[in-house]
Amino acid sequence: MSRRLSALYSSALLAVCAMLPPAANAEPPVITNSLGMKLVRVPAGEFMMGSAESPAALAQAFPGYEPERFTQLHDEAPVHRVRISRAFYMGQHEVTVGQFRRFLAASGYVPQSIADKTGGFGYSATHVAARQPNQDAFAGRDPAYSWQNPGFPQGDNEPVVNVSWHDAQALATWLSQTEKRTYRLPTEAEWEYACRAGTTTRYSSGDDPTTLARVANVFDAAARPHWPLWARRALMANDGFAFTAPVGSFAPNAFGLHDMQGNVWEWTADWHEDDYYAHSPTVDPQGPQDGTVRVRRGGSWHTWAFYARCSYRNWNAASTRYTLVGIRLVMQAPSAP
Repeated sequence: MSRRLSALYSSALLAVCAMLPPAANAEPPVITNSLGMKLVRVPAGEFMMGSAESPAALAQAFPGYEPERFTQLHDEAPVHRVRISRAFYMGQHEVTVGQFRRFLAASGYVPQSIADKTGGFGYSATHVAARQPNQDAFAGRDPAYSWQNPGFPQGDNEPVVNVSWHDAQALATWLSQTEKRTYRLPTEAEWEYACRAGTTTRYSSGDDPTTLARVANVFDAAARPHWPLWARRALMANDGFAFTAPVGSFAPNAFGLHDMQGNVWEWTADWHEDDYYAHSPTVDPQGPQDGTVRVRRGGSWHTWAFYARCSYRNWNAASTRYTLVGIRLVMQAPSAP
């Protein structure tokens, strides 16, 4: 075959291939499920998990904090390489009030805050009005508060709060049974990998706390009037949201995920253990085999910038329901053929 014919053949073949539908086993980059959740495909890969910043470096970056806050972070070390061996789908946004409502209506599940009749936590304007110097603005646990009422108004497109780890598990189980796909909470390693999205800085937006204003709804000038006790911790920015923000209100990270930092803390699958990083597996770590508290990640609308760092680990008992804590799910990608 002449060079000219070969070139024509190649061009024609490329044109035909371009018109063909995707292969049957090709995975779409975004999937919308039965509750209207959009899930983004996160590729397999490696990253450095944790933080090696010294207390002195953190004290310089976050002036005005009590020194003991920087000496209690040994659970973020040592920094270690982790390989996520399989791609997975992660919620592009946190689970919304509307999605959670549809789940309850379809499944008949009763959230813990209602089932055990002890309620959740909420914002209390009465506490603020009292202006007591050591009085926080949160109230609870109280039957008056639940996922339906965190003490401030929420629209259906804002992240659901006052949901326990068990509530999150119930949602994942129901979706798995309904859609015949495997839904679950992300492991702590998957969560940090997805949050960093290829970055190595404190936040996916950089090292400077003020960069959070572009990507996260955190404690700032908009929220400061509601918490006079913590006013000096407010970020020097104003994102316009005193409480939760509609999901997707801020720029996504490089994986296309919104609100990985700020808006609401997100439950992970893992138990918490202070020294887990010192002996965790290199490939797909699943967290300790047992424990007393579950890890939550990412910070919230009430979180100071220091606690919104990609590496920061927080935890609660699995039955905790709090006005700052919500859900983001993972759906396992199909096994490779």
